[in-house]
Amino acid sequence: MARRSPALAILAVLLLAPLLSGCLLISGERTTIDLLAGSGNVSTTFVSAEGGEERAVQVSDGPADLQAIAIIAIESGDLQIDLLQPDGAVAFAIAGRPDSQVTRSSRVRSDDAGMVRYRVTARGARSGEYQIFFQP
Repeated sequence: MARRSPALAILAVLLLAPLLSGCLLISGERTTIDLLAGSGNVSTTFVSAEGGEERAVQVSDGPADLQAIAIIAIESGDLQIDLLQPDGAVAFAIAGRPDSQVTRSSRVRSDDAGMVRYRVTARGARSGEYQIFFQP
């Protein structure tokens, strides 16, 4: 029976790591989106999450300045949400703390198609939720 080298296994993990680093692996995800003409909310709950992913939600018919309110609650691990401006710059970031709820608000602009992009980054996050509210 052939025996695999530990060095070969480590090399395989190192080669695959960059490919997986752009993925958000999330289990038990439940997302609801309730948007009405320039306002509304995105709400996500999950059992566990690891990695990162950029997401987008359409909040208007075109470019608009909006007030965004983000709320994060996690039981353990790390969870961060970055709301992005149309040029990719971070409008604001919010990081969760285990066993507490964190809230942050700021202005964000939707792009020409009315989309607001946000990045979700998780490291060992368990039993969590986040909400993002948008108001004109």
